[in-house]
Amino acid sequence: MPRISAARAREREESLLVAARKVFAAKGYEKAAINDIARAAGISDGLLYHYFGSKRGLLLAVLGDFYERIITNLDFAVSRANGFEERFKTLVREHVQTFVDDADLCRLFISEIRNFDEYLGSPAHNLNRRYTAVLLRVMEEGVSQGSVWRDFDERLVRDMLFGGIEHVAWQYVSSGKKLNVDHVASQVSRLLLRGLSTDHIP
Repeated sequence: MPRISAARAREREESLLVAARKVFAAKGYEKAAINDIARAAGISDGLLYHYFGSKRGLLLAVLGDFYERIITNLDFAVSRANGFEERFKTLVREHVQTFVDDADLCRLFISEIRNFDEYLGSPAHNLNRRYTAVLLRVMEEGVSQGSVWRDFDERLVRDMLFGGIEHVAWQYVSSGKKLNVDHVASQVSRLLLRGLSTDHIP
């Protein structure tokens, strides 16, 4: 294979990721064929294998690209907010907004990737843990400021926040209906912040 520049190689990788995202979103992982993705990217099947090795490797690359972007965006948005409560509200809103901005990948992750037999401990699982770790850092700040009671179960809060939003958002992601980001984010934030606040310890 002729040698190409690093910039050209990266351009090819990006075009493959864009094409793969579209095909995976439209057909699902199992039904998506390598030749469908290669055709959408305008390259040969062999070149796709050269860059990503397998369909599973390409899927993980698509997911990795997605998670790196949303982790960076979430970290940036949260860091610009002032104080625990505003950081918490910002995190919730950014997460809900992801279901609108990236509905195709959210649908793919929920319906297929997380149901893989080897999901626990997989690269996909580790990426998700990195994403949710942003919440844990915000919670630690709340504890240090005295805004959050110290005995909270961080796994329970994590599951209630991300699981609750996913449950509400799924009907919109799976059907194409419009999700009211501000309403959902406001409701979730109010419910959880009230429960976590040191002012409301029973």
